[in-house]
Amino acid sequence: MTQQDHSVAIVASGHTRFGRLNDTTLEDLIVEASREALDDAQVDASDIDQIFLGHFNSGMVPDGFPASLVLQADPGLRFTPASRCENACASGAAAVFAGINAIRSGAADLVLVVGAEKMTANSTADVTRALAGAGYQNDPREAGLSFPQVFGVAARAYQERYGDPLAAMARIAEKNHGNAMDNPLAQMHRPLSFDECNTVSEQNPMIADPLRLTDCSLITDGAAAIVLASAERARDFPRQVAIRSAVQVNDLLPMNSRNFLAFEGPRRALSQAYQQAGVTLEDLHFAEVHDCFTIAELLIYEAMGLAPAGQGARALEEGTVFADGRLPVNLSGGLKAKGHPVGATGVSMHALAFRQLTGQAVGRARPGAETGLIFNMGGAAVANYASVLQAKRA
Repeated sequence: MTQQDHSVAIVASGHTRFGRLNDTTLEDLIVEASREALDDAQVDASDIDQIFLGHFNSGMVPDGFPASLVLQADPGLRFTPASRCENACASGAAAVFAGINAIRSGAADLVLVVGAEKMTANSTADVTRALAGAGYQNDPREAGLSFPQVFGVAARAYQERYGDPLAAMARIAEKNHGNAMDNPLAQMHRPLSFDECNTVSEQNPMIADPLRLTDCSLITDGAAAIVLASAERARDFPRQVAIRSAVQVNDLLPMNSRNFLAFEGPRRALSQAYQQAGVTLEDLHFAEVHDCFTIAELLIYEAMGLAPAGQGARALEEGTVFADGRLPVNLSGGLKAKGHPVGATGVSMHALAFRQLTGQAVGRARPGAETGLIFNMGGAAVANYASVLQAKRA
């Protein structure tokens, strides 16, 4: 562990409600989250040295140049350097990591990071096409796959290699919807039973064999923001959460060039995040992970080290990942029920983890939590971002 790894802290956060927000624009969402983070930090906006915005877009809104929309949040932000970060569904984490690196480089002491996406003004078919742009386009076999189909391939491969994962996937959906019931910012406030999630029905149709509707994350509008500070500047704030590690691992884009089921990119990112932070799995008190589809969360359990390959269901059977378990996963409700405004997701994970670690949990709390894990993923395990956060106690 180097001193550099301790040199950045989250000191404030902002977070809009997630959902179908018909009366809001992308600009509205960005401004709301930014203002809340600045108010939470109780700093003059002119003190912000740099701004980073996570935003995927892919044609979902006409705003192709949105970084300076953050400046609309406060007159004091005018003339502050602002850049957009895009890395598919990990665009939010890409913005967080850009802010971390700006501080580590010495270019900034105080950074505002925002993630936002406006998706629901489009049809489901149009959103599906937009997200498919994050897949490999130079192979007709892959370019023709939607992301539900991509993760359907993963679920079928898992079934062939290890046994049927559908019951475990239904348990994950049930768990995350249950957690979202306590999160006032979540998109879905509807509990789902195991039987509802595990049964194909008119209410739970097959989306991409074998993925059912309840196996898929939501189309969502929303934004989140955090303020990052250097170690010296963080001393001025009453609440600090240290970023103990921040690891990015990119894998090959073509799925046919790698063993997708091995989840090698996530596995490497998570392992390196533990090592960089000087922690083990047993040191973690909760995790927010990228459950874009329930099969993804199951594979992430194995990549995290909660169970060997092919045995991710053990984390559910043993109760480990439930709210009252040893390592609760997705207390927020996850992408599955909190919602997945793709550019906002990685920032949302960090914002809610900050609140969890400072005794201000939104929704379900992990009492006494001091260390949390975040994993945000872009594409089919292509852009992988893992970070370990730790509360700094007075």
